[in-house]
Amino acid sequence: MDFAEVLFASFIVVVAVVSLSSNLLVLLCFVHSAEIRRQVPGVFTMNLSFCNILITILNMPTTLAGIVKNRQPFGDRACHTVSFLDTFLTANTMLSMAALSVDRWIAVVFPLSYATTKMRYRDAVLMVGYSWLHALTFALVALLFSWLDYSHVYASCTLQLGEERERGDRAKFAVFTVAFHAASFVLSLLTLCFTYLKVLKVARFHCKRIDVITMQTLFLLVDIHPSVKQRCLAEQKRRKQRATKKISIFIGSFIICFAPYVVTRLVELLPFVGVNRHWGIVSKCLTYSKAASDPFAYSLLRQQYRKVLMDVLNRLLRRDLYPSSSGHNSSVDTENDCCLQRIS
Repeated sequence: MDFAEVLFASFIVVVAVVSLSSNLLVLLCFVHSAEIRRQVPGVFTMNLSFCNILITILNMPTTLAGIVKNRQPFGDRACHTVSFLDTFLTANTMLSMAALSVDRWIAVVFPLSYATTKMRYRDAVLMVGYSWLHALTFALVALLFSWLDYSHVYASCTLQLGEERERGDRAKFAVFTVAFHAASFVLSLLTLCFTYLKVLKVARFHCKRIDVITMQTLFLLVDIHPSVKQRCLAEQKRRKQRATKKISIFIGSFIICFAPYVVTRLVELLPFVGVNRHWGIVSKCLTYSKAASDPFAYSLLRQQYRKVLMDVLNRLLRRDLYPSSSGHNSSVDTENDCCLQRIS
């Protein structure tokens, strides 16, 4: 192992630890909160976290072993299984992010239609079922044509065509690879861009309405203190930037983490192009980093999930430190929880 490969291996270890712990926290919130389970985004978030956990415990250690050993880490059958899961889970996670964006689009642009919770929950289950069927179809096709193997360039068990295969097989593999990335990465990216840009448009429209009301109020209150006026204007500026920042994170992280790997897989289909091993591993590591960032982008930084985690932590601390709490304290805690709910 050279110095670069040591850095790659260390990066995968850190990403695996963060990904496993953060995605388990998301599932913990899903289990402990009936409110999250009732909401439509919870279905997509659970599916995304489940896929990320499988990637963390199966695919990341395989790549780590491939980097350390500089060869296929284990037998062909195990490698084919990991390759199958890599193809399936990659497509499934992309489609889950696209489904989350569609859910946000409907909730913001069509709020009255979104109010029909029972129908929306059924639609969410159907969308998750489609993402599984979509991803499973491509993984089964790759398994049927024996296009699952160890790739030295990416130090991973993934989509790979053996060097001894005939020219006709190479053409079929090229068509399959293009179709796979078009139906997973490109489709998901177009969905993300369309839905989140629509959401941003609605958010800016509401911000303008709020800004008009704020400016009219400040104009009428002539005796208002300058510091209060300054805080109102600062909050007005932050409100404009908040939606843009969140949507930029959703779309930007998707492109940064997946685009290098997808473009590399497409470019290497050309017969005169060779991919550097270090770059191949970097692009693969970037896809793994998405599994670690998704829980924070979609769940853990939201107030609802933070509150559930704090409730779970408080239960553990009270059980350990204060096994016999009085009824007065319980009533106070209940009242505080109601106040927090109204504020949120």
